[in-house]
Amino acid sequence: MLRNDIPGFTAASAALDGTRIAYERGGSGPPLLMLHGFPQTRAMWAEVAPALARDFTVICPDLRGYGESDKPPGVSSYSFRNMARDQLALMRHLGHESFHLVGHDRGARTAHRLALDAPGAVRSLTVMDIVPTHHLLTELTHEVAKGYYHWFFLAQPEPFPETMIAADPEGFYTRCLLGFGKADLSDFAPAQLDAYRTAWADPQCRRAMNDDYRAAIEIDLHDDAEDLDRRVTCPALVLYGAEGAMARAYDVPATWATRLEDMTARTIPGGHFFIDQSPAETTEALQTFLSSLD
Repeated sequence: MLRNDIPGFTAASAALDGTRIAYERGGSGPPLLMLHGFPQTRAMWAEVAPALARDFTVICPDLRGYGESDKPPGVSSYSFRNMARDQLALMRHLGHESFHLVGHDRGARTAHRLALDAPGAVRSLTVMDIVPTHHLLTELTHEVAKGYYHWFFLAQPEPFPETMIAADPEGFYTRCLLGFGKADLSDFAPAQLDAYRTAWADPQCRRAMNDDYRAAIEIDLHDDAEDLDRRVTCPALVLYGAEGAMARAYDVPATWATRLEDMTARTIPGGHFFIDQSPAETTEALQTFLSSLD
């Protein structure tokens, strides 16, 4: 039986092109797809999604390789293009040909790719606390490399990072939660931490999350290089943590200016995991943006 991690939502799964995607759904109104990031699961939306469900049909899936979704073999399985195809197929499976799209971290990178590959399906795009993948990897500074070292550690060939992480999975992933910006373990709700720890305990989940980072360098960088002259044309919101690593290292809105045609940007109190630290402010920012599109 699937976990129920979001209050008032219903857990289910769908087999899509041979890959089973677990998700939770709640509310009514225009469809809104919300994608989590590393090293979390759909449980990260537990304090945001229920409020949005008053006005939207909210769908919160686990990305492939994460949480309770399938974890297929092979680095190529985890390109953002393949992850985006899962989510487009899920929304069509649920009867939604177009939808609003929100993503944090890896979910935001998946969302950006989905908006590029299927522009007719995305009514609006919100990316949370990322700069474009191509920009991060090609304009890399020592400050970013130090703060986001996990990009390069997790991308090492199997089984090196898997073996290292297996010595203390909870210790490693907890350090990730605390290390990408201003955060304390008390910022994360106990029930959400429990869902994350369950995922971290699964060796196949750990392998799949590594493959996600391997694919970023081996596949996604090249895909994004081919699309540097393309812009997302739907209304877009860039949210980022005021005290996070991205805000310290970049002018975050400027990194998106040539990629998003209709962009709004604002900061939220906290670091990379500002959704957990400031759920009320995150919810308000999303409500304000989405309501402006009606």
